[in-house]
Amino acid sequence: MTSLPHLLIVDDDEDILSLLTKFFHKHSHTVTVAADGAAMFAALEAHSIDLVILDLMLRGEDGLALCRRLRTISHVPVIMLTAMGDHMDRVVGLEVGADDYLTKPFDQRELLARVKAVLRRVAATEALPTPADTRPALCFADWRLDVARRELRSADNTLVVLSGGEFDLLLVFAEHPQRVLTRDQLLDLSRGASHAAYDRSIDVQVSRLRYKLEADPKNPSLIRTVRNGGYIFVPKVTRG
Repeated sequence: MTSLPHLLIVDDDEDILSLLTKFFHKHSHTVTVAADGAAMFAALEAHSIDLVILDLMLRGEDGLALCRRLRTISHVPVIMLTAMGDHMDRVVGLEVGADDYLTKPFDQRELLARVKAVLRRVAATEALPTPADTRPALCFADWRLDVARRELRSADNTLVVLSGGEFDLLLVFAEHPQRVLTRDQLLDLSRGASHAAYDRSIDVQVSRLRYKLEADPKNPSLIRTVRNGGYIFVPKVTRG
């Protein structure tokens, strides 16, 4: 990551783009803007983007569809802007791979705090040693979770694309195997105790992980639900 984090703001409201551009410039961020999906993917190809702020309600291809498409090619962090009070949009946003969400209208300072929190999590992982002989990895079942590269690979070395939130949650599970973790604990460990999230977000992320990890997501054997307790990561985990 560069010394000035590079944000891509995707919104079709010119006033919002102008307002946020000035605000983030003031707070030492580089900003690129896009009004639609074509401009968004062009910007991602042209620049090294550290985080995408993506509006849900765009003309043409909406933010959910764009996030879903983005997740097939990249794990760049995404903060989605959603309509005020629409919990279903937030849930669906997490389901398609957004790392966080904020409802409109929002306080710019809160958006800045969310951006900094997501970038901090990414930077903390990227700061780990990267040489092949020292790169930490957690292995379970037929999977290998490369912590430094933030990559999940299957037994045949196929890369499985995870959102930042999915990776962070899977890392928490892999670091606390065979132990019941409540939803609050999972939120605290994966996003920080000060993160203002709601309970349902963990269930959504677990569901997405199951569909990527489990042979039968409806009858999971790796991440099991503990009634009135939370979740437990069943497999043994080794480092190597």
